[in-house]
Amino acid sequence: MSDLHIRCATLSDIDAVLRFWRDAAEGTSISDDHDGVTRLLARDPEALLLAERDGVLTGTVIAGFDGWRCSAYRLAVHPGHRRQGIATALLEAAEERFAALGGRRVDAMVLEANEQAHRTWAARGYHREDHWRRWVKAL
Repeated sequence: MSDLHIRCATLSDIDAVLRFWRDAAEGTSISDDHDGVTRLLARDPEALLLAERDGVLTGTVIAGFDGWRCSAYRLAVHPGHRRQGIATALLEAAEERFAALGGRRVDAMVLEANEQAHRTWAARGYHREDHWRRWVKAL
């Protein structure tokens, strides 16, 4: 993995990230647009982590921290680059960020039907909490 580079996204990365998510991420979010990602980076410039190999975007994770909770979203690895340790490297970088910020626990958003993602998260020591449910309302 020495040729894998993980860095924070910048505003100039937004269009490439949105294209990447269409190919590599499961599901979509109401915030998957230029304005949504711009707001994320304006609020927390280090939250969106990108994995690159030879200058090519191969993975992402949003490592958000609001001062109370650590939240991981949009862990995605390009289908042609899976099973190469990229998700592991991204999660390690996210966890290091959270620890440096004083975080105590990571909550991860994982689609119920994405069995491959369940295995990825479990391999990193995450477990499912069935007594919680996510409640949402679009604004």
